[in-house]
Amino acid sequence: MKKVLGMGNALTDILFQIENDELLNELNLIRGGMQLIQNEQSEHIKSHFSPSSATMATGGSASNTINGIAKLGLESGFIGKVSNDEIGEFFSSNSLDNGVTPHMQLSETPSGHCTILVSPDSERTLCTFLGAASELYAKDLNPEVFNDYDFFHIEGYLVQNHELIRTALKMAKEAGLTTSIDLASFNIVKENLDFLHEITENYVDITFANEDEAYTFTNKKPLDAVQEIAKMSKIAIVKIGKNGSVIQSGDEFYMIEPNLVKSVDTTGAGDLYAAGFLYGLANDYTLDICGKIGSFVSSKVVEVVGTKMSEETWSEINDKVKLITGK
Repeated sequence: MKKVLGMGNALTDILFQIENDELLNELNLIRGGMQLIQNEQSEHIKSHFSPSSATMATGGSASNTINGIAKLGLESGFIGKVSNDEIGEFFSSNSLDNGVTPHMQLSETPSGHCTILVSPDSERTLCTFLGAASELYAKDLNPEVFNDYDFFHIEGYLVQNHELIRTALKMAKEAGLTTSIDLASFNIVKENLDFLHEITENYVDITFANEDEAYTFTNKKPLDAVQEIAKMSKIAIVKIGKNGSVIQSGDEFYMIEPNLVKSVDTTGAGDLYAAGFLYGLANDYTLDICGKIGSFVSSKVVEVVGTKMSEETWSEINDKVKLITGK
């Protein structure tokens, strides 16, 4: 059975639901975007809520994907950095509970966390204190770790360290791994466009993007954007929310129908789509089947606040995957 390794910001999500978007304006936050903040700013944002209204879960884009892959039944591992504090201990222990092998580095800096404000229409605004997560450096990487895996997945949020991403992708390719990236956020893409084009063209086999990220990356709408991205990497996936997703690889093109559900919180939707897609690919399913698995897993996570789904839900997901694949 193939194994998947991920690398990303080791963050713990702290979610709050807001009644309207006035608070976003008051705090000068970009609705639907991701902004990097300091720990003091994070505390200021949280001061607007009662502690009991918070939902806490292991987070970080690549971590969400890897945890999802583990829940689907594949062996997986994660490279990240935390502190030996309460949040860091929560992150590592929760990953282990989910079946993920942690390849973690330790820092004296407080562990990173992401304060997420969920709007009534389920759009989420991310306020990220990277903390220890931002101190993962190229020198921390051990090339031998890559030899134990078949796929390597990274998140675009790691762009704060170009050397880290290049080094990791080079190690993965030298070890013969299939590589993938999730572009992560439209404002991250805008601020790092040249770099993301460079690594996608040179080191990435699979590129995931949502509609906004794809437009920022290519200046084209989904159907044209997926073709443009497929010229840079072997497989391109553009997620279009309620309109499903499109997949392009060479001359192959698939439009994947959405699974329409009542959305409570879109946090992790793209991450879990990637989990389902990579799970399918690791099992040698066709691209359309991979897309259908990704779409279904993604549809289940938006029905809950945060990215943590119950064991009952995961059992339902795995039963549905068997129906989709006919296995």
